[in-house]
Amino acid sequence: MNGPIVMKFGGSSVADAERLRNVAELVRLRSADGVLVVLSALAGVTDSLFSCGRTAAARKEPAALEELAAIFARHRSVAMELFGERPPEAVAAFLADAERELSALLRGAAMLGLLPESSLDALVGHGELLSSSLLASYMEVPWLDARRVLRTDSRFGQARPVPEEIRRLAVGELVPKLKAGGIIVTQGYIGSDAAGTPTTLGRGGSDFSASLLGAAIRATEIQIWTDVEGVLTCDPRVVPEARPVEQLGYDEAAELAAFGAKVLHPATILPAVELGIPVTVRNSLLPEGRFTVISRDAASGRPVTALASRGPVSVLTVRSPRMLGGSGFLARIFEVFGRRGVSVDLVSTSEVSISMTVEAGVALEALEEELSSFAEVRVERDRAVVALVGEQLRRTPGVAGMAFGALSDMNVEMISLGANEINLSLVVSRADAPEALRRLHLAFFGAGAEAAGTRGAA
Repeated sequence: MNGPIVMKFGGSSVADAERLRNVAELVRLRSADGVLVVLSALAGVTDSLFSCGRTAAARKEPAALEELAAIFARHRSVAMELFGERPPEAVAAFLADAERELSALLRGAAMLGLLPESSLDALVGHGELLSSSLLASYMEVPWLDARRVLRTDSRFGQARPVPEEIRRLAVGELVPKLKAGGIIVTQGYIGSDAAGTPTTLGRGGSDFSASLLGAAIRATEIQIWTDVEGVLTCDPRVVPEARPVEQLGYDEAAELAAFGAKVLHPATILPAVELGIPVTVRNSLLPEGRFTVISRDAASGRPVTALASRGPVSVLTVRSPRMLGGSGFLARIFEVFGRRGVSVDLVSTSEVSISMTVEAGVALEALEEELSSFAEVRVERDRAVVALVGEQLRRTPGVAGMAFGALSDMNVEMISLGANEINLSLVVSRADAPEALRRLHLAFFGAGAEAAGTRGAA
């Protein structure tokens, strides 16, 4: 017996009754050593619940209740498809009780004209409770309210887990049943604080839940099931030829996520990676297809593992002759950013100037005004960062030359090699970013790259 695994399914994998049946089949095929199923809400439901809350807080009670009724009508329709015209009484009762509870919550919000953060968490966390109850009933396996195990602090909307408490609770609630080769269905995204008040982990919270629970039960593997075949070499909407990366190190995954890759955010899988538990990213519609393994010591073995892009960003260039041989000048610049709460991303320096990228939405005018009191400031807006990420990048001669060759007639405005030396970032006009990605992908992952020994994941 190898030990239990965690199988987490996102919203696109549980969009309707057909997808839920597919999930059930995937779980049963892997149930020999015990499976903890972590489920997201049906696709789009969490957004709809947030909308209900906003509508109620705007004192629009009838509209809020109408939105809520539509959500429950969808779940009843899914239940009828799963079970036939008469779903089990327990399913019907669960849906009815949940609708009464949330209707009362929305009426209270409409009366007050506000929805407290704790009440909002109780509202939006119901999507996972509803979807998971349907799956557990359909599979006839135990259903566990994750709020009994996933202990957090009381930062509603972005709660922080308490790993030692999660471990203690999981040992009592989960481990005995899973050791016997059982299946347990629970939820992602939701938890509770020490007082038992419902909390949520923020967007991406279901992956985080899977990792936390997987670490708590010492799972042998955590499977993240999505609608793509793992982490790809580039955004397939920009580069249709993008292909899955077979092996990905945690640092590589972190860099790709920071620069726009959206399959998962590495911070959410860190609890598993720290314990050496491999995380695989798989396609629920192509279960026998290719997938990505992310682990602490893994790497693609290629000079460039994948490409990513983020934008729009703005570039601030601060210039002053006093930088030449002077001390404390950079500290003065960054003190301004720190005091105004502005995060700096890429940094590139010369003898008398420093260029930095910041996210769109930053109040640049006030920042520019203060910096201009002691230096020249130039601001370029509507730019994008294109990143080449690879653990072997720092050890492979010629990577920069290939990149610049691919973009030879394109204006590259800023260049930065990440501090960990696995990320080469280039700043270009936002309008040029898609073409830059296509050219770089062809250079490093196209047919001609294989002969040169620089091809990415096969």
